[in-house]
Amino acid sequence: MRIIAAVAGATLLLVGGVAAAGVLIDEGPAVPRPALLPVGDPAPAFTATDTRGGSHSLTGYAGKWLVLEWVNHECPYTKKHYALVDGVGNTQAMQKEYTKRGVAWLSVVSSGPGKQGYTTAAEADELTREKGAAPTAVIRDTAGVLGRLYGARNTPQYAIVDPDGILRYVGAIDDKRTARSKDIAGATNYVRAALDSGLAGKPIAIAQTQPYGCDVKY
Repeated sequence: MRIIAAVAGATLLLVGGVAAAGVLIDEGPAVPRPALLPVGDPAPAFTATDTRGGSHSLTGYAGKWLVLEWVNHECPYTKKHYALVDGVGNTQAMQKEYTKRGVAWLSVVSSGPGKQGYTTAAEADELTREKGAAPTAVIRDTAGVLGRLYGARNTPQYAIVDPDGILRYVGAIDDKRTARSKDIAGATNYVRAALDSGLAGKPIAIAQTQPYGCDVKY
């Protein structure tokens, strides 16, 4: 049982203990985090619906590279990669570049109703327009089925599938585990490196990393 105690203006997290003073809130048992999927295995089959009612499936993207990107527009780490720096957003630039090169890019919102990052279809489309984002589609995974299927723990988090349906990359966008947009310039972008290698027919040097960011709000 996780217990939160507010004492003298501070918030303390106690595990299996009792606070001597303050307000106690029983949050119930901690929810286990999904396990990261192993690269080199077939990607899990799925069918999902986008914000405009369109259907998307793994088999529907056979023969193409596919990016699955988990996002939460209220998460500081997602905001970091969508923030406009000199008029350009890090993620938006990748979406535009790689979709032009034939890559399919699905942005997935797995936040449940009433949770941080949850949006209606119309709100999600408006956010896409406001940010100048250019994914192939935005998937509303409000029940968390696709997120759990792909082991999505954080926002942002990525899965890259090759044209044969094999999972080739799983993990973080880069190696700068901060919420500061200024850190993007000096980062190693794992997603970009994986796509560049894959599209060139070369092995992906770093195929799995630990994602960072906000927990997915299932």
